[in-house]
Amino acid sequence: MLFIGSHVGFKKDTQLLGSLEEALSYGANTFMFYTGAPQNTNRYPIEDGLTLSALSKMREEHIDYSKVIVHAPYIVNLANDKDPSKFSFSVSFLQEELARCEQLGIQYLVLHPGSHVGLGVEQGISNIAKGLDMILGTHPVTILLETMAGKGTEIGSILEEIQAIMDLVSHKEYLGVCLDTCHLHDAGYDMSHFDDFLDQFDSLIGIDKIYCVHVNDSKNVLGAHKDRHENIGFGQIGFDSLTKIIYHPKLENVPKILETPYIDREKAPYRYEISMIRQKKFDPDLISKIKMEK
Repeated sequence: MLFIGSHVGFKKDTQLLGSLEEALSYGANTFMFYTGAPQNTNRYPIEDGLTLSALSKMREEHIDYSKVIVHAPYIVNLANDKDPSKFSFSVSFLQEELARCEQLGIQYLVLHPGSHVGLGVEQGISNIAKGLDMILGTHPVTILLETMAGKGTEIGSILEEIQAIMDLVSHKEYLGVCLDTCHLHDAGYDMSHFDDFLDQFDSLIGIDKIYCVHVNDSKNVLGAHKDRHENIGFGQIGFDSLTKIIYHPKLENVPKILETPYIDREKAPYRYEISMIRQKKFDPDLISKIKMEK
């Protein structure tokens, strides 16, 4: 079965119910959200009544809640322990996010591994593993390390770095991977040869550790290390390669999440992109159609 959705909002007054309704408006059967702003620590209490209403509606709409994903905020950086207080903050704030996921009944939290900020890759990997060991298992939530583009001092742009983190962590049963197609392309992995990539991933980490795929085209040439998402079919990866990834039989039950850019910074493309993906037919006029939408 195809589980396809996008990033959606999570607002104070509607919370999970509002996230679900937004996803349904796009024709999605899964979705991803932040439990608060990704750039700061502002968080409001989870309203259980809204959560229960959302769960009831999901049952009516035949939405598999186990495929819904939360993304951790960008401000968490487990790779950096130059300032011990900042490292402690990242650990404690991530624990709070896990607690919010548990209250919401979410099973998976996507996390950017972190940036070593000059400490070096080896030290950064060690710090990430140390931080994860302080967190994993404290809540029944699996953290998914996201593959990164390699911008700046990001860790996780090559599979060997993800493997190294996972090898060092004790509670491996609470750790998985989220693939991001734009990041992989920008890191230098050719998505037109996805079977070769999966073979490499399987030999290093194991395909069974892939629990989510962020489906994004890229504005950049292969290996640019820039991380600039593009709408599906309008970038350097292309519609055919992305469609093959989305429908790959080895990833059949893995949720696919769109994080493509808004058109004119205000119009969500997801309803159109999801329809195009379901039809398996590229629409070169998609962006112009969205711009004309009132």
